[in-house]
Amino acid sequence: MNNYLIKNARIVHNGTITRGFVLVRGGIIRAVSKGEPEAEQELAEVVDAGGKFLIPGVIDDQVHFREPGLTHKGEIATESKAAVAGGVTSFMEMPNTNPQTTSIKELELKYERAAEVSMANYSFYLGATNDNIEEIRKLDPLNNCGVKVFMGSSTGNMLVDNRRALEKIFAESPTLIATHCEDETTIRKNTGIQRERFGEDIPIAMHPVIRSEEACYLSSALAVELAKKYNARLHVLHLSTARELALFSQGTDFDKKRITAEVCVHHLWFCDEDYERKGPLIKWNPAVKSKHDRESLVAGLLNDKLDVIATDHAPHTIEEKQSKYFESPSGGPLVQHSLVAMLELVHQGRLSLEKVVEKMCHAPARLFQIKERGFIEPGFKADLVLVDMEKEWTVAHKNILYKCGWSPFEGELFHSSVTHTWVNGKLVYRDGLFNEMIRGERLEFERSE
Repeated sequence: MNNYLIKNARIVHNGTITRGFVLVRGGIIRAVSKGEPEAEQELAEVVDAGGKFLIPGVIDDQVHFREPGLTHKGEIATESKAAVAGGVTSFMEMPNTNPQTTSIKELELKYERAAEVSMANYSFYLGATNDNIEEIRKLDPLNNCGVKVFMGSSTGNMLVDNRRALEKIFAESPTLIATHCEDETTIRKNTGIQRERFGEDIPIAMHPVIRSEEACYLSSALAVELAKKYNARLHVLHLSTARELALFSQGTDFDKKRITAEVCVHHLWFCDEDYERKGPLIKWNPAVKSKHDRESLVAGLLNDKLDVIATDHAPHTIEEKQSKYFESPSGGPLVQHSLVAMLELVHQGRLSLEKVVEKMCHAPARLFQIKERGFIEPGFKADLVLVDMEKEWTVAHKNILYKCGWSPFEGELFHSSVTHTWVNGKLVYRDGLFNEMIRGERLEFERSE
């Protein structure tokens, strides 16, 4: 029936935690109330949360699920399954697949595939190039999350390095612009310096030296400059440095705050000291940087300069990752472990549970203006997650769900577990078991511009 009465839950919502119950009917949240329900609801399955924390489903605004064309690394089916096990009920996927998603035709093919196989809700970015402004103009802002602009390294022709093309995109995009910001000139210069020093066998510890703070800042500053010039809606992805925080303002009113920023789980968890033990498994672009940068990013969440926590989930095979520096691709799998990793920061006293929910659930919904998701409120879609904050487990090969079969968190002891995940009111995951017949829905957006 897909009707549920979730009782005896600690409901985390809008900065508060309230003991109560939630009634779900027909995929929609119908009632949210304190205390105990007066009577059990007919034709509703009762789930006694037993005091566990009920949160909205996590919305991950940056993933790479590798389909089409790179399915030896991951697929929409496999990675969305890992996502719901981690409490991620909606994702926004990137365009650097094969073929690249740089036309409306290729974009719609992705939506068709996701409708067939995705266990989570989905949206897809249209990729910008130096010469596809006509495709960008056609993008419907009510049915697509945004335009992705690689102002740093990318595959194929998606590196947008022509100033005139960038100006057009920022002036004419009908929807949000999400940017990867690293300055290519600076990176090439730094690469040359390290090549002279080490030859082709550059140590992985040089990655944040090559893809440096300066490279990030120059590119992010350019994106902010263009957004201000054209009053564009800009979302800068995966900030990795303390210095970049100066480019952004504090606040959570996304009607007024048109320039926003995301931070990823790996930049909040790892630092450059970890290259020695993790090696290329933590090679990302932008690079994991210093402990000071990491702690400044946590502070940026607390003071609301940083708006969203996401993953940049980007699986590669373990064989690809364990290659030498220039052969090892950047990126790693994270969606199964993003929520529990951030809950670990709660256990450490560095973030509150309410702040984690704000930055992983509420803020992505509000920032992207997603229709009826991201909150535990009557009338909203029932994307819900039950979390046991006291259930310990260790990440091991046997419980990793990514198609690539590895995780940078392997061997890590987490003190919280996702026990239940509902997608559109359907219980897709419960205590390690999946209902693999469930499919997510295409995200819709409520935008006035």
